Amino acid sequence: MRWLAAVLGLGAAVYLGLGLYLYVFQARYVYFPALPSRQVDATPADIGLAFDAVTLRTADGVALAGWFIPAPAARGTLLYLHGNGGNIGHRLDQIEVFHRLGLNILIIDYRGYGASSGKPSEQGTYQDALAAWNWLTQEKRLAPERIVLFGESLGGSIAAWLAARQPPAGLVIYASFTSVPEMAQALYPMFPASRLVRYRYDTRAALGSVNCPVLILHSPEDEIIPFSHGQALLEAAREPKRLVELRGGHNDALQVSREIYTREIGAFLQTFLSSRGGPDTMVAQ
Repeated sequence: MRWLAAVLGLGAAVYLGLGLYLYVFQARYVYFPALPSRQVDATPADIGLAFDAVTLRTADGVALAGWFIPAPAARGTLLYLHGNGGNIGHRLDQIEVFHRLGLNILIIDYRGYGASSGKPSEQGTYQDALAAWNWLTQEKRLAPERIVLFGESLGGSIAAWLAARQPPAGLVIYASFTSVPEMAQALYPMFPASRLVRYRYDTRAALGSVNCPVLILHSPEDEIIPFSHGQALLEAAREPKRLVELRGGHNDALQVSREIYTREIGAFLQTFLSSRGGPDTMVAQ
């Protein structure tokens, strides 16, 4: 029986060791600023778009790097909050789509990503999003009712958090999750993962306080974030809301489904931007 006790003891030690590793180093499983590289190797100029390189300052003093890409006679402005991997230089395809849809675009790198200073954290990314919103509404003096939030994967949760606290014209969530604890439990069912994670990113809870139109884009073929999460987010959102099924995996659905993606976002914008007349305007002083 001693050998059995030894085996069980070893198994328990390995189990506890793995659990401790996941707890201590979980930031490595949430943020990937160097995937594939932290270096920003491309800019909108590479696809023929004029842009302004901007530096934003957060409430806690972090300097964020970003781009503002203007569109001629813009129908509105899109605040782009990207996913947890890579940086703004890896989002040129999506930027081109939004530009063709007649939107100004502000895209930022979170703290610790690209050329931004600092180290990523949940509260930090929320502050980063709020700094971008404040820059648009205070520095650029753009009307909130003409600003659309777009959140990709992790950015979808951050965008939902921001939309629950500020009044955007609309919210677009692409391939996002209900919450980190639920994702962790699904990925590591052998551990009490939902209780071990220090990150919440509770997209579902945030959506309950969002009072603007919501468009959710998700692919049933997503191999990282299950389609069921998109369905759950639809249930959590208030009307008006819509879920559009894309094709392709988590990292290529926007390319595989480019035509559907462009058409559906264009139709979504049409419902609340077209009736507000003329090009994007600044808030009156």
